[in-house]
Amino acid sequence: MDSPEPVSHLSGLVRRAAAAVPDQAAVVDVTRGRTLTWAQLAEAADAEAARLVAAGVGPGDRVVIVLPNGAGFAVSLFGALRAGAIAVPVGQRSVAREVELVLADARPAVVVAEEGVAADAARGAGITVLAPAEEGATGTPPAQPEGGEAVALLVYTSGTTGSPRGVQLSHRALLANREQTAALRPAPVTPSDRVLLALPLFHSFGLAAGLLQVCWSAATVVLTERFDPQAMPALLREQRVSALAGVPSMYRALLDLPAAELRAALESVRICTSGGAPLPAAWLTAFREATGMEIVEGYGLSEAGPVVTSNAPGRSKPGSVGRPLPGVELRLVDSEGEPLSATHPVDDEELGDDFSDPEADTGLVALRGPSLFSGYWPDGAGGPDAEGWFRTADVGYLDPDGDLHLVDRSSDLVIVNGFNVYPREVEQVLEAMDEVAEVAVVGVPDDRTGAAVKAVIVPAPGAELDEAAVQEWTTTRLARFKRPTVVSFVDELPRTPTGKIARRVLAGTE
Repeated sequence: MDSPEPVSHLSGLVRRAAAAVPDQAAVVDVTRGRTLTWAQLAEAADAEAARLVAAGVGPGDRVVIVLPNGAGFAVSLFGALRAGAIAVPVGQRSVAREVELVLADARPAVVVAEEGVAADAARGAGITVLAPAEEGATGTPPAQPEGGEAVALLVYTSGTTGSPRGVQLSHRALLANREQTAALRPAPVTPSDRVLLALPLFHSFGLAAGLLQVCWSAATVVLTERFDPQAMPALLREQRVSALAGVPSMYRALLDLPAAELRAALESVRICTSGGAPLPAAWLTAFREATGMEIVEGYGLSEAGPVVTSNAPGRSKPGSVGRPLPGVELRLVDSEGEPLSATHPVDDEELGDDFSDPEADTGLVALRGPSLFSGYWPDGAGGPDAEGWFRTADVGYLDPDGDLHLVDRSSDLVIVNGFNVYPREVEQVLEAMDEVAEVAVVGVPDDRTGAAVKAVIVPAPGAELDEAAVQEWTTTRLARFKRPTVVSFVDELPRTPTGKIARRVLAGTE
């Protein structure tokens, strides 16, 4: 598999691996004690494709998948793709409101889910619900569908308006990013690797940079439904894990283990990668001191397939996310999309009041390359411009070595355990409370999750409101990682001279 045969459709990755190493383990589902070889995964995906077609799924239809990490998720994913459909992964712990928003926007033909919130929401919307595929099912799939520019995945990410937006990722884009990532040295995944993923597969990091990267290399993925730091040493040894992918908070949790125990557990691991959120320099240093290993930090976003940059072992810089992958063009631009230059530096006034500018050459990160998305669902709006450039919401600067440093987000994004939380979505949920006159949501540092969600509330006149009531209100309306863990009450929200909420002041308000 050193020079893999070209494929143009994601399901071709499984078929290619099944032809090359049919008896090698493809998926090891630790939670359920189930293992699928590459030949078995290919057969199961074909059977699932046949089942979906029989249920009325056709090319371009959306199939929402609401399943936990495990072999069943992989079968449903590749079955949907093999049927020519667009796979729409949704978090199993999403609350009804979140699922309903996705269903209303994606308009799926079918929802594959266990009984629970998602199945109930789908039935309530008149959408067919299928249980997870049965083990050992067989069936004849349809003719191989077209890949290329056809949309393969619709990944929902909260927008700055508070409503989720579907990121359209084509077969072309996802395969291009797998090839770009595979070209890194050392490669994050090689054919001989056993890659542990405790990352949720509905997230683009776990799904594309994790599962699909394993498929590209015909390696083995070891899946666990939840990350349990206490169980990790035994799991790493028993499963002979050689590559570990995680978000920063996972590595921070591992540091609570005795250093000798952690070091011994990582003896077979050749590479640890981190993404999804900035890796604090102190955590990187502490992990190196405890284990003797580097954490290879990268940066990405769903719209880029998702990997954009990566450090390399031996030259990692605390605070830097490294250099662009081969084939990825990156430049810094101003708020109008114009490239920065020595004669046109960006300043705070150009970029707005809501974030700082620690370097003279700080700007918005813009990207160009074959791994970029095809715009947002359903009409492709907001995608790359006529010249192929996509301006992200990330703000950073390039050091003299060409390494990227991220310093802020123009959207005030809060990243909790690697998950994106957009304040506006949380604010809209809280504004629906009769007792709330005004609210602002910000991120505050958290030693465990990297960041926590903080809500600063102005109560309505005469209203009696406390933190417990706020927590109760959000429990059924927001996923756990989006719920405020810090709540404070003020008479009025601080504002800048231009009338904007002074979010940096709020981050320090107690």
